[in-house]
Amino acid sequence: MHIGIIGLGKMGNNMRARLRKNGVEVTGYDPNAEVSDVADLAALAEALPAPRLVWVMVPSGKITDDVITQVSEVLSPGDLVIDGGNSRFTDDAVHSEFLAAKGIRFVDVGVSGGIWGLENGYGLMAGGDAADIEFAMPVFDALRPDGPRDEGFVHAGKVGAGHYVKMVHNGIEYALMQAWAEGYELLESRDDLVHDVTGTFKAWKRGTVVRSWLLDLLVNALEEDPDFEQIAGYVEDSGEGRWTVHDALDRAVPVPTISAAIFARFVSRQKDSPAMKAVAALRNQFGGHAVRKN
Repeated sequence: MHIGIIGLGKMGNNMRARLRKNGVEVTGYDPNAEVSDVADLAALAEALPAPRLVWVMVPSGKITDDVITQVSEVLSPGDLVIDGGNSRFTDDAVHSEFLAAKGIRFVDVGVSGGIWGLENGYGLMAGGDAADIEFAMPVFDALRPDGPRDEGFVHAGKVGAGHYVKMVHNGIEYALMQAWAEGYELLESRDDLVHDVTGTFKAWKRGTVVRSWLLDLLVNALEEDPDFEQIAGYVEDSGEGRWTVHDALDRAVPVPTISAAIFARFVSRQKDSPAMKAVAALRNQFGGHAVRKN
């Protein structure tokens, strides 16, 4: 199997390395010539055997739109394009129809694993026709974690399903991270009682019902910087969490925990929250509760 990858940032570069490690030949293209194997998309297409398999691993939105348009101009009928970025699932039908008009196949794949994927493998969630999934399976097998296929890979459904389940995955991730963060803050607030917060989290890594990879990562972070002195409490949201809430609203599905996690990130970006000022003012008005003056 010989695959082309477009986009050799942190994820794409590590994916190239894992594929090569597992016996898949890879030709990569990136605008950064220092990491690219070829000079341009035409050279990428020339290097690949037909039918070509090209994996797009670039930021979602206009960049993905542009790359799919550009790569379609150098591919041929029967070739397969995989969008492995974090595209919104509603974009997949648009991309699929655009490529189908040129006879080019399309699969969407949600990818989880972050910077640890090179070593541990990537969780893969694919959407598309069964024949196209089967064609790309050697690539999926090389990227996914070792072990049973169905514990690291799923053909979730038709085009769009891969990115949809990845979106929900990330919405759940938001909520889980927020729960860990709130537990951390509560433990830290009881320094009169709890003297080893890092040790507490570390003790939970084995035998407890809350053990998880996110817990492992939190312990790593605490051991590196026990009081988080080197990091600001400002948290971005990359899109999938918002999209999860949007779709839940459209479908009248209650997702209060995921929604709360999104709003908590908004609070993190405010040096002095106007909403909390209003809460303080109201408490003072109806109950005479003390307020802090700036």
